[in-house]
Amino acid sequence: MTIGDMTLKKERKSRKSKHVVDEKAPLLPKRQDEDAGYDEFNGASFTGAVFNLSTTIVGAGIMALPATMKVLGLILGIAMIIFMAFLTDASIEFMLRFSRAGKTTSYGGLMGDAFGKYGRIFLQICVLVNNIGVLIVYMIIIGDVLSGTSSSGVHHAGVLEGWFGEHWWNGRTFVLVVTTLGIFSPLACFKRIDSLRFTSALSVALAVVFLVITVGIVVVKLISGTIMMPRLLPDVTDLTSFWKLFTVVPVVVTAFICHYNVHSIDNELEDSTLIKPVVRTTLALCSTVYIMTSFFGFLLFGDATLDDVLANFDTDLGIPYSSLLNDAVRVSYAAHLMLVFPIVFYPLRLNIDGLLFPSARPLALSNMRFAFITVGLITVIFLGANFIPSIWDAFQFTGATAAVCLGFIFPAAITLRDHHFMATKKDKILALFMIVLAVFSNVVAIYSDAYTLFKKNSGGGPRA
Repeated sequence: MTIGDMTLKKERKSRKSKHVVDEKAPLLPKRQDEDAGYDEFNGASFTGAVFNLSTTIVGAGIMALPATMKVLGLILGIAMIIFMAFLTDASIEFMLRFSRAGKTTSYGGLMGDAFGKYGRIFLQICVLVNNIGVLIVYMIIIGDVLSGTSSSGVHHAGVLEGWFGEHWWNGRTFVLVVTTLGIFSPLACFKRIDSLRFTSALSVALAVVFLVITVGIVVVKLISGTIMMPRLLPDVTDLTSFWKLFTVVPVVVTAFICHYNVHSIDNELEDSTLIKPVVRTTLALCSTVYIMTSFFGFLLFGDATLDDVLANFDTDLGIPYSSLLNDAVRVSYAAHLMLVFPIVFYPLRLNIDGLLFPSARPLALSNMRFAFITVGLITVIFLGANFIPSIWDAFQFTGATAAVCLGFIFPAAITLRDHHFMATKKDKILALFMIVLAVFSNVVAIYSDAYTLFKKNSGGGPRA
């Protein structure tokens, strides 16, 4: 053990018994046993931390990855996933290193340390925009899967409608009311993120269920000889197909965004030195799930792979029990998103509290404030998902910007600011690369979304 390691441990231990009261203060107490009476809590485990961080990463984006293989080919697509995992690890390492130097225990505190009050506020607004948008989209997807959706005059039946027929109790609004009151609200009431470790483990398991079903279908179709050889490299024939390669960059760049939960998980670990192994284990686990999902999803559907591969499971798979397998995939995916909800909600509540009540005592110590913010946010998300038809289009633009800011631009900007004079030349070059990639990804995402929206609203238009 080096002197630096011993200093780090002493530094960390000393933070258990005191709170900082300026903008660097954590939005949740460092340890809640002394302040809130949680005497039985001695710190989160390594496994629980890995499951919570993995659930933060593996959300709805997993269903868009097989389509990236269709555009990039298997070799380039898998290489991009691995590359982004390493880049995410580097950006989180920047965050943790400068957090230790500035003795900050929240992402907002880290931005405040580097850029002052307005840096912290900007970070909190980005978490607010990103996470509310993500949660509204999750709720919309859950409603679509369970109760069905209609577009362009065509109705796609939901799982419940397919099983029981059309009734008032399996209508979209009623199903989402029951889901909100019966699942989202109880899980959103936990004051520690470690309390969600079991639901997070189940969430990861449900993502694996989808993967196992896909692998099983591929094996059956391989045996029957109906699987075509997948494309290994991108099919570039003209300038249009070349530019199309860049449209999948935003999907891969934002696939590992989990930075807004790193500090909360770090704060609750029983051993603070475990956070780097937690991050790397999580990235390895999620990369494996992503690569296998992308590989087998593309292998199964080939050039027929849709932008959201879940839509491919709405058709005949050409094997026995096709309908049953389709329903199993859709139900497991909806349940997965239900359990991802509280993990994404947790940092949203902390950051909205820091934005509205920057000088108040930690949120976990005020039951009234905790309940008020929780009920208010869940209500906003529910109303947004049910009664604002164009909200998904709006969050396609704001969400892309907020996500790349949280994942790469902010950690890179903190490194370039180098408030504690500890960044190396290599760190600064990598930080510049992160910013360039993030800005490029965001521009492509905004252009692509705007073009798609224009075509949809004009009812056609020129081909891309």
